[in-house]
Amino acid sequence: MFARRFLTSCLFAVAAAACSSPTAPAPGIQPQISSVADNFQYQVMSVQNYSGTASYSWQNSGAQATVNQSTTLTAGAATVVLLDANGTQVYSSSLSNNGTFTSSVGTAGTWTVRVSYSGATSPSVNFRAQKF
Repeated sequence: MFARRFLTSCLFAVAAAACSSPTAPAPGIQPQISSVADNFQYQVMSVQNYSGTASYSWQNSGAQATVNQSTTLTAGAATVVLLDANGTQVYSSSLSNNGTFTSSVGTAGTWTVRVSYSGATSPSVNFRAQKF
């Protein structure tokens, strides 16, 4: 009897969820990040109408970085910004620009990688920053 009630309750919950329409956007994204000395990698799968900004620390022993971007945006915008150890912006680009780019000269040390989304939809967001 307990199993039958439990199963009925589960079926009701699934049916109710299937019939309701979402009223709020997804709670966020879950990036996969690797930040080791002189190499920062960022990847997110399946971004859906997401807006938000996050910053990450990255140790760069050089004064410049190369940035390799490989992202397909189908809606909205996404940008990556690099700030050197003094907080000076040395790189900024839309993540829809694919290819390998070089930052301006900055100060070695702990850099900041800032990723911003505005209503972005993408099957995948990928970029890598490396010491130049």
